[in-house]
Amino acid sequence: MKYALIGCGRISPNHIEAAKNNGLDFVAMCDVLPQAMAEKAAKFGLDGVRRYTEYREMLEKERPELVAIATESGKHAAIALDCIAAGCNVIIEKPIALSIADADAIVRAGREKGVVVCANHQNRFNKSVQYIRKALEEGRFGKLSHGAAHVRWNRGKSYYDQAPWRGTWAQDGGCLMNQCIHNIDLLRWMMGDDVEEVMAYTDQLEHPYLEAEDLGLAIVKFRNGAYGLIEGTTNVYPKNLEETLYLFGEKGTAKAAGTSDNIIEEWRFADGLDDAEEVKAKFSENPPNIYGFGHTPLYADVIDAIQTGRKPLVDGEAGKRALELVLAIYKSAAEHRPVKLPLERCSTMDFAGRFDRQA
Repeated sequence: MKYALIGCGRISPNHIEAAKNNGLDFVAMCDVLPQAMAEKAAKFGLDGVRRYTEYREMLEKERPELVAIATESGKHAAIALDCIAAGCNVIIEKPIALSIADADAIVRAGREKGVVVCANHQNRFNKSVQYIRKALEEGRFGKLSHGAAHVRWNRGKSYYDQAPWRGTWAQDGGCLMNQCIHNIDLLRWMMGDDVEEVMAYTDQLEHPYLEAEDLGLAIVKFRNGAYGLIEGTTNVYPKNLEETLYLFGEKGTAKAAGTSDNIIEEWRFADGLDDAEEVKAKFSENPPNIYGFGHTPLYADVIDAIQTGRKPLVDGEAGKRALELVLAIYKSAAEHRPVKLPLERCSTMDFAGRFDRQA
């Protein structure tokens, strides 16, 4: 299967390794910075992979079957739509887009073209998350009462100086959209997907050089009667502390933790079907960074979806749902009121200027 990568920045090594691990025919890469491509080619032995600075030219000349989009967030939608129009299946880094309208357009275009659209929420493929999901689908939790997603990380000025698009409303959003959306996706997926209402606060406390938030706190009411708590921040001193996901049911309690929900720390179930210590040992991993090991199995799932005609585990609609929940949090915080879902229209640009400081 002919594969191409658009965007050779911070997350691109995970895509490159996933493509190689799955035996894809890596034909081309694209980035506006030739040096970024040269560095990746040297590091990963990609001398035979052709390089482009204009992705439309790459699409026309190479005709890839699968394209991964790993550019700045604000460009995801336009590039995805061009790839889909060219008949390419796509893996889109999170978030799938920065507006409901763009997410809808991607989903619609993928359906009309008959191609696979995958949102790159790789943490769904963590061993820990997969085992928790299995228990959930088997009904072991009983009725869910509530869940909680925490991302307690640190990002300093040097991180934002590396890429000026970070923390802007036009190209990114704040900590909830960039750092926390993976865990927000997991919470919504685990708790039943269907959200009724959101109440939230967001603020910018320690990053005055950004446009968007560095702290977000939200309460989510699901239509099945359960509740969710979301806490996301990049203000934790002096470095990343944890990313955790809790699920609480009438018959079970589970906690995933570690760098990116890779470790099962709590496993308590009334049915006694498995030993907690054995579960913790068997379904926990220790990845070298916050990105974990999920890209390779996500790619495998997408390849199988292309070959069999089924939907991928994390399809375009799933990507839209994660985006929608972040935008609903932004909207609730900005308007100081509960916000009902679904959102018909909303974009990060609706909140431009919200944290501007008055001279």
